[in-house]
Amino acid sequence: MSTPTVPVYFEQSWAILSSIGLTNVLFGLMVIGITSLSPVSLVPIVVSVAGSVANGLCYYAFYADYPKTGTVVAAGIADMCWLIQEAGLSFYSYLILTRVLKNRSRVIFLCLFWTIMAVLLTLRIFILASRAKDILEGNTSRQITIDHLHVGYFSSIALVECISAFFLLRKFASARRTSIEASSTSGLFSYLMRSTEIRLATLAIIGFSRAITYSFQTTAQSATTPASQLDRFVYTLECMFPVMLFIDILASKLVVSNHIHESSSQSRSRNLNNASSRKQNNGLSSISMYPISHVETRVDAHGGMSSSQERIFQSTVSQAGTHNSNEESQEFQQKDGVITKTVEFDFHDSAA
Repeated sequence: MSTPTVPVYFEQSWAILSSIGLTNVLFGLMVIGITSLSPVSLVPIVVSVAGSVANGLCYYAFYADYPKTGTVVAAGIADMCWLIQEAGLSFYSYLILTRVLKNRSRVIFLCLFWTIMAVLLTLRIFILASRAKDILEGNTSRQITIDHLHVGYFSSIALVECISAFFLLRKFASARRTSIEASSTSGLFSYLMRSTEIRLATLAIIGFSRAITYSFQTTAQSATTPASQLDRFVYTLECMFPVMLFIDILASKLVVSNHIHESSSQSRSRNLNNASSRKQNNGLSSISMYPISHVETRVDAHGGMSSSQERIFQSTVSQAGTHNSNEESQEFQQKDGVITKTVEFDFHDSAA
């Protein structure tokens, strides 16, 4: 009896999905280099690593031909990595909310969030145990139970994202409506609300779609029916979701940088206007031209032209000194509130 042929790794979709996760990790390191290392920027990297490991181990556990002990271990690690990948996406909103929510809203959100996370962990453990028993027994008798557990699992993921989006949108809308500073930076809050709505729509669609499509799964981790192939497509979108988070991080940095630049420009403009107004009120910037009372005209034997002297004083100065120069030069001197400018021109025409 011939042994079944083990499919080539990169001929399977799991290899491609694992490669997508590795690529997302490289994208994440580039984003950190552009922005900075923060918990928010680590979320898409962590979920991408978990997804890459889970998809690679899925091939080991369900497609390759290895001893049962190694297969069970690989399947168990894959299930826990899928938990990190799928539930971890919601921590992007969680990290934002823990910084902006206060008092009662914060307590309510934390209770709801961690309650659903506990439900997700419990459901995933039951899925892991059911799969391990099927692998050890060499059958798929518990596949229907696993499908039903996945329905509750993916529905919980969609629910936790809806809860996070509700608190985020309410907080941003409240800040935009009541804060004087926010009213002048409505573009920033509009962007934050739009990005939250997009994340909500995407993750909620992914969660509810997988809850529906996975209920028609008939084999362990094999896309053999149209419903299971649709589920594989939706899961591919989930693997690509960290790219949306990277875009959101970069766009947020750009929006905030533009806001800071505009605010600093407006602040400098106001400071300059205030300084100009104070100077005008104090008479410090009003400079007038006064004629010189004494003008000396000099004509030599060869015939000549006159020389003149001109002085510029600030209007608030009542007494000004006299500064003479015999050189052809232009000098500026400020002393005791007096700015003196002396210009002397000598012209000589020689007789033919």
